[in-house]
Amino acid sequence: MRKGILIAVSLCVVLFYSPAVFAAAPTGQLLKQGTSGDEVYALQQKLQDCGYYQDAPDGTFGADTKQAVISFQLDSDLLADGVVGAATIKALNQYKPGSIAVSRGMGDSRKALQVAAFAKQFLGVPYVWAGRSPAGFDCSGFISYVFDQFGISLPRMADEQFGSGVAVNRHDLQVGDLVFFSTYEPGPSHVGIYIGGGQFIHASSGANEVTVTPLAKQYYAERYLGARRVLR
Repeated sequence: MRKGILIAVSLCVVLFYSPAVFAAAPTGQLLKQGTSGDEVYALQQKLQDCGYYQDAPDGTFGADTKQAVISFQLDSDLLADGVVGAATIKALNQYKPGSIAVSRGMGDSRKALQVAAFAKQFLGVPYVWAGRSPAGFDCSGFISYVFDQFGISLPRMADEQFGSGVAVNRHDLQVGDLVFFSTYEPGPSHVGIYIGGGQFIHASSGANEVTVTPLAKQYYAERYLGARRVLR
């Protein structure tokens, strides 16, 4: 009888002190924005334990959960797509406080990647003149909305945004820099966010949506005015 009690107590101790392990849905499906259920609830709890999710877990994978996942993925050198697959699950389960360290000099670099990742989730959102919300953006409205989510207040209009931050040489562009063009009128009348690889994301009246375009595209290459860095 004593032996049975000892085994039961030992088992309880092991279970109590074992670190929580997060697992995906039994079907192996990816967890992403729009999904819900117990697996999402467990994901939110795990992200909260790791210091990436601040809200109360509710089992619904919304924009806040996606941003928390993206932040964790960026810190873990994973593809920052906001989708929870095998690699992200493994990293979450291996996480220990202090295991992910961001050096003081890399702080803004990390934020720039977060800005770019956040901006990409609006790909395909319609172009709307004077729009400044996920229901529709114009070029400068898109910029001010995105950076506002990171606590960076920018002027509303492109020509005013051109006076923000510091000037950057085209050859020194970094992710998160603002790139400006003279399009429908002289001066800075169009703006986008440089996302690396010679590309920028912007709300385009020509494409009628938020899209990614190469800086080398003839139309924009001929109209390029300069860049500003607001993340320093």
